[in-house]
Amino acid sequence: MYDANHLISQLHAASKGHETRNFATFPARASVTFGELFAGAERNAAALVAMGVQPGDRVAVQVEKTIEAIQLYLGTVMAGGVFLPLNTAYTTPEVAYFLGDASPRVVVCDPARLSEMTEIAGAARVVTLDAKGAGSLTDSVVGRGGFTPVPRGPDDLAAILYTSGTTGRSKGAMLSHANLASNSKTLRDYWQFTSSDVLIHALPIFHTHGLFVATNVALFAGARVVFLSGFNADQILEAMPQATALMGVPTFYTRLLQDPRLTMDRAANMRLFISGSAPLLVDTHEQWQARTGHRILERYGMTETNMSTSNPYEGERRAGTVGFPLPGVEARIIDQGREVATHETGVLEVRGPNVFQGYWQMPEKTAEELQADGWFITGDLACKDADGYITIVGRQKDLVITGGFNVYPKEVESLIDDLPGVLESAVIGVPHPDFGEAVVAVVVAQPDAAISAEDIRAALADQLAKFKQPKHIELVPELARNTMGKVQKKALRETYAGLFSQD
Repeated sequence: MYDANHLISQLHAASKGHETRNFATFPARASVTFGELFAGAERNAAALVAMGVQPGDRVAVQVEKTIEAIQLYLGTVMAGGVFLPLNTAYTTPEVAYFLGDASPRVVVCDPARLSEMTEIAGAARVVTLDAKGAGSLTDSVVGRGGFTPVPRGPDDLAAILYTSGTTGRSKGAMLSHANLASNSKTLRDYWQFTSSDVLIHALPIFHTHGLFVATNVALFAGARVVFLSGFNADQILEAMPQATALMGVPTFYTRLLQDPRLTMDRAANMRLFISGSAPLLVDTHEQWQARTGHRILERYGMTETNMSTSNPYEGERRAGTVGFPLPGVEARIIDQGREVATHETGVLEVRGPNVFQGYWQMPEKTAEELQADGWFITGDLACKDADGYITIVGRQKDLVITGGFNVYPKEVESLIDDLPGVLESAVIGVPHPDFGEAVVAVVVAQPDAAISAEDIRAALADQLAKFKQPKHIELVPELARNTMGKVQKKALRETYAGLFSQD
């Protein structure tokens, strides 16, 4: 079965000798061995081919997180198809855009959405898969035998993941077999995953973090997973004494810190806590270390690149930074065509085997962001310290230009977040009749904290230049976030766009 170019062949080869060992255990459900996982993937591949899937065809999937959905992912790529996972929160009009853009051969959805999905699927075959692993897809898989992976080249597509579309139409990032295989093997080695590991898998699988990092790294390592349908503090804390690793987003860690059951004794068997997809507050780092004795490892990646940088496994994990470029990955910080000096801010660019093949059916957008020499312009503002640690300052589109001066939101947010009584903040720019844009801070106070906008304003007065100080401070119960925990600054800008309107 092994094919040096084929992602699934490589994943399967890595599990050799582990066929009878459990790959995944579940709350209140029978476990699945490595052998059973891949046998199910082969049956899925055979069923998809019977539905007409040919090499390069897209298979769009909007279903709940189940082991059957993982087998569908593996089976799609095994059949030479291109896996297209869709956020389960997407509405029918949103899904209609993705299906119209990607023209999939097969669409897999929850049975409850069969009727509406059929209306927007065009010529695609629509089948179902529910949260218990049942549906018409499962029925079509029954009785099918083994399957030999369809040969694929390293640059052939294995998946398309759509970006969130915060700056316009969502773009389909095309990821090849080599992109995914190379990155997963690099992370396995860099984070020292082995067949002795037990990973708590509580991330969604419509996103690169849960699907390609957590799942692929575990498979390449021959590691076991505790497969949870989503974040559940009870289940994570119950699994922790027998597990060795957890991959999460900042919200995982802040919520677990609120639970008194999180102790050093409970985390004693753990060796690694990884956080990504959104910045982790320095305070969260410090609280986590005090409670568990472990230092969270923060890393950085994007849909287009998978993971590009990481704090070291061995060595100092520096809070507020995303560490160094991974082995085989290059990174540089550019401003106005030149590489910036230490501590200067510019746009982060990365190059390596992890970088995607371009945007689906968007050659002009691809040319804008993926340069001919392989450097990808991430759009993230960053700086590097004297030791080489990279810090993400914010998105280029989030830069506030007020009265001709640049304000980097992260600088203001860091000062606000350090104030007593503040839980977190988001700094945005909104239209202003005199300054072009005004700096606005949206702040969440800690529970029962007595802090006002005036308190915050007074605390910043001597720490920031006048042009950097917020012209408006809004206290809110919580910040708008997406499913991966990222603060949705676009939504905040829309909410507060009229603050300084002269109408």
